[in-house]
Amino acid sequence: MDKASFGGAFLAIVGIVAGLLIEGGNLGQILQPTAALIVFGGTLGAVLLQFPLTTVMAAFGRLAHVFAAPTRQDDQLVRQLVAFANKARRHGVVSLDNDLQTIEDPFLKRTLMLAVDGTEPNELRSIMRVSLDSTTESEERLPAVFESAGGFSPTIGILGAVLGLIQVMQHLDNINEVGRGIAVAFVATIYGVGIANLFFLPFAGKMRIRIREEHQRREMMLEGVISILEGMNPRMLEVKLGGFLNGDAAGKQERAA
Repeated sequence: MDKASFGGAFLAIVGIVAGLLIEGGNLGQILQPTAALIVFGGTLGAVLLQFPLTTVMAAFGRLAHVFAAPTRQDDQLVRQLVAFANKARRHGVVSLDNDLQTIEDPFLKRTLMLAVDGTEPNELRSIMRVSLDSTTESEERLPAVFESAGGFSPTIGILGAVLGLIQVMQHLDNINEVGRGIAVAFVATIYGVGIANLFFLPFAGKMRIRIREEHQRREMMLEGVISILEGMNPRMLEVKLGGFLNGDAAGKQERAA
């Protein structure tokens, strides 16, 4: 569980609801099914018009990554690559063929497999760079779905408010109905602005960070395998890969060494 994501969502909702209650309001004032239908339905429809269904479904599937704490173990990956370098230096790169079955990450496994098969370093970099860039480009579309939703929902909220005001204008002869109708109409604006700034845009930002971390991890794998193929000294390889680590991971790696 990502404490920052859960804590942020909790604080945002509690802060807004608490402010409403302190001002003498109640939850019934903002729980309007019609306004929710207009904002959520309109936003989803606009997003589906802009993106393919598969991309939208993949983006919502990635929401679990926003609320799940990262399981990346970069320091362990460095130690694994250094161990491969030591083995390759003693017994040759071909000896790493026995370790392929123990590798869970598909990108690292495919990269090391090409190295064992005798691919030249430049060719290996070119082949895997294409795969890396293609994967990154596909993943970059996922946060764009929520960024677009965050752009659409406030405008659709205003549209819902205008539709509500149109209905209010038909009851100008009853001042009580006018006041209640205006209050209900502006709930759609609250939904549109709130869902964009409290959820859609933060989702996109956190998801983009996660994707960048995964891309950096694959970059480290590629550089590590190419360095092994080039015969780099394992200690030099450890220092080189340490440049990919953030401060906390690098510190843990140095303490472990």
